[in-house]
Amino acid sequence: MKPHRMKLTHHLVVNYDLYRKMDVFEPHWASPEEIKAFHSPEYIDFLQRVTPTNQKEYAQELQKFNCGEFTDCPIFDGVFDFCRIYSGGTLDAAHRLNHGLCDIAINWAGGLHHAKKSEGSGFCYVNDIVLGILELLRYHPRVLYIDIDVHHGDGVEEAFYVTDRVMTVSFHKYGDFFPGTGDIKDLGAKNGKYYAVNFPLLSGMTDESYKNIFKPVIAKVMETFQPSAVVLQCGADSLTGDRLGCFNVTTKGHGECVDFVKSYGLPLLVLGGGGYTIRNVARAWAYETAVLLGEEVSNNIPYNDYFEYYAPSFKLHLDPDPELENANSKDYMEDIKIFENLRALDGAPSVQMAQAPPSILTREEDEDAVDPDTRAPEHDNRRQPEAEFYTNENDQDQCEPSNTEKDSNQMDADRTSATSMEVD
Repeated sequence: MKPHRMKLTHHLVVNYDLYRKMDVFEPHWASPEEIKAFHSPEYIDFLQRVTPTNQKEYAQELQKFNCGEFTDCPIFDGVFDFCRIYSGGTLDAAHRLNHGLCDIAINWAGGLHHAKKSEGSGFCYVNDIVLGILELLRYHPRVLYIDIDVHHGDGVEEAFYVTDRVMTVSFHKYGDFFPGTGDIKDLGAKNGKYYAVNFPLLSGMTDESYKNIFKPVIAKVMETFQPSAVVLQCGADSLTGDRLGCFNVTTKGHGECVDFVKSYGLPLLVLGGGGYTIRNVARAWAYETAVLLGEEVSNNIPYNDYFEYYAPSFKLHLDPDPELENANSKDYMEDIKIFENLRALDGAPSVQMAQAPPSILTREEDEDAVDPDTRAPEHDNRRQPEAEFYTNENDQDQCEPSNTEKDSNQMDADRTSATSMEVD
């Protein structure tokens, strides 16, 4: 989950010239108050205070909130700033969708689906997905959440387990595998009964097997639930060759899921997630950026600062592992009675919407109504720093900052890892 994944993804998006086809925004840092819309104040106050040097003073809190040296949520310098950056990206993306400023919004730094209301889990400290869905619910009666990470989207499912306004659909490895949840019998409760959909899978899942379950399940969910907005978590640890994964899905197979969801034409918030073989994470998210843009890109990796990471093939797309057996037999897949659960729904739930209160986030006017010859100072947060984008080596050399400037702007460089991208 290191932010270095974002640098590799960013360089591919730039060097494939995909950034020219979209608007790129630097996100605001989510405030503690915005994050407390889901997380408990006690937990967020703890994240604000704890550091690697003082964490011994918080032994009781570390245990209570599942953080610290011997957990999967270690404390590091700037942990809460990191959470604010990626959460701000997701909130900004949801806000722009709410106001019709784009049809698709992407935050590859988001998608941290394991965090709970009062604890970290699975390298996730703040659940930006829940925050983004809560923002979407201010304007949309029903939101569909789809998770194609190899791990179950437990934190998001738990947050909306008793409501019928959010349907969560997760395709994941099940069994002796983190987090150990996501059985087909986990359906939701109270008003949310049957609004949690889980497809537990076994090791070795291939493109063909994934497609054969993903498309019909999502088609039935769309028909039954009739969402007005969709959040898609694109965890790349479901790819073949992932260090912590066990599936055999290629970049093309992963991207086909993204393309299928896009085909419904609903407001779509696309997020990252897991992924621990970072060169493959960058491959997948760059390719899926192209898919969302409707652009064809070469299978040859363009030269960039991290070109050597893609050796020896230097290709965008992955080949499946021929030695990894697919344990998902036809009989196993047919025994999973997803459609029986979906038939238990009476149809899309009706929701009485009230006038949404003003958003905490800065509003922007519909750009189509703005005189193109008039400067719009409210759009000044669209920052294109020097040397951010360049088309030749001379441009790069002329804009290369000094070492002193590089050091002083390190935090700004880190912030690019949570850049929100939108596709009109």
